[in-house]
Amino acid sequence: MFTASSEGSACRRPTDRVVLEVGVAVIDITPPAGLAMCGYAARTKLATGSHDPLTVRALVVADTALVVADVLGLHQTLTQRVRERCVLPDYKVMVCALHNHGGPVSMPERFVQADPDFMRNLEIACVSAIDQAVAARQPATLTFGMGEDPGVAHNRRHTAGPVDPSLPVLRVRTPTGRVLAVLVNYACHPVVLAADNLLWTADYPHFVRQDLEAAYPQAVALFVTGFVGDVSLGHSPQASISLAAQKGRDYKTAVTVGAKIATAAVAAPERQLADTSAAAIDEVELRLQRRETRPIAALVEQWQAQATTADPAHAAAFRAWIDWAGRVATLPLVPLSVRVSALSWGGLPIIGLPGEIFTSTGLALRAGINDREVILAGFANDNPGYIPPQEEYQFGGYEVDEAYRYYGMPAGFAPGSAEALATRAHKMLAKFAV
Repeated sequence: MFTASSEGSACRRPTDRVVLEVGVAVIDITPPAGLAMCGYAARTKLATGSHDPLTVRALVVADTALVVADVLGLHQTLTQRVRERCVLPDYKVMVCALHNHGGPVSMPERFVQADPDFMRNLEIACVSAIDQAVAARQPATLTFGMGEDPGVAHNRRHTAGPVDPSLPVLRVRTPTGRVLAVLVNYACHPVVLAADNLLWTADYPHFVRQDLEAAYPQAVALFVTGFVGDVSLGHSPQASISLAAQKGRDYKTAVTVGAKIATAAVAAPERQLADTSAAAIDEVELRLQRRETRPIAALVEQWQAQATTADPAHAAAFRAWIDWAGRVATLPLVPLSVRVSALSWGGLPIIGLPGEIFTSTGLALRAGINDREVILAGFANDNPGYIPPQEEYQFGGYEVDEAYRYYGMPAGFAPGSAEALATRAHKMLAKFAV
């Protein structure tokens, strides 16, 4: 593990008191219409336009950075290049995806039809956002508070299953008290909009940010998606295999959800954090394990037959599985090395784990530090798919038995993978004396 810390930054007030320097930047990455969209296999039509801008947002505290891009996921090769190209040290940068399902294909290594121009612009935007935020740093203080549960998240695998009600809110204030930036962290899948939507959108997080920026004029709002592998507004993944408009999955609902979260965030209390920052990284090797119990050839024959009689949405899903079988299903199961990333801003830890982590893993992380304050960032530095906790394998379902096909992985992650990530994260938190 590599760990380092810093006390404030290079700027000193006349009192000679060391203070943090903080900078923030936003870059628009909205692509033109006509590109393939990402997030639903059932949706095969191209984007027809934009509902709201897609962005990359970076928040730099001293010499550490957190970046959020409005895409479904980022492959580790891209995030590595971003960290190498930006002005900050590699291990001090956490690059996350928002995981909105209304953006373009963003992981060509795992999905097909990625637009090369968009991919180039996405990488440049991530690097530029960090560098611009570094250049814009100014003396600031950090405050933190926990908002009330907005009550919009539901476990989509189990009735009355666990959700994480936490709503961490980090505010950055200038010496005059103006809010320079506000960061909100919440665990609920950004899937208000379904497969019938053909407009670029950041989904409900866009409206969270819009409302926060209205509440704090001149501030930049960041939304960090938490551990949402089994949590959404309540609808199941199977409900998304449809091209029909669905009740409650529209922009009106997204506005309402965003407003509930933003209102709770604005009302969150504030206490000042210390003028310190730190960063740490570690690597964890995750094994893969096949879930198919029948030969792939027999499954392909079955899927081909089903595709011929299925409705267009389900036929598209079966074709995606057939494509997966031909490209990657029989590849060797090589363990995947992933990064666990941690920042500490003013003593507030931020843990970044790759992929779609389940709520129970996040709750266990919180419990392991006696429910101390922590920001849990999903989709950090890579998105190789769902990483279920041990207890969920017995239930199977989309997240366990199917989703890795859409992610272009030859198999799902073996039981114990989520626990390995959580164990490593706990050790990193100990380095921050949490």
